[in-house]
Amino acid sequence: MNSKPFVAIVFAGLVLSACSPRYQTPTAMGGDDDDAVCQSRGLAVGSPEYVACRKDRDVQRNAAVARSDRRQRDLGEYMLNHPDRP
Repeated sequence: MNSKPFVAIVFAGLVLSACSPRYQTPTAMGGDDDDAVCQSRGLAVGSPEYVACRKDRDVQRNAAVARSDRRQRDLGEYMLNHPDRP
């Protein structure tokens, strides 16, 4: 059995995975486009309500990323402090 193609595929996967950083902020929350969501609420682009809608969505996205980072950090600390538990 020839293992060169397998090694090449694994190596290519590792190289491509480096292209997507962990801390990259998602462009949309929940699969929705912020602009489309705020416009679907009947808000005119450039109005104060539209700006507030976009800001609220940005705050929600940043809070979700912070929660995810905090959970990942807590899991890492737990694993370091409890090496006997899987």
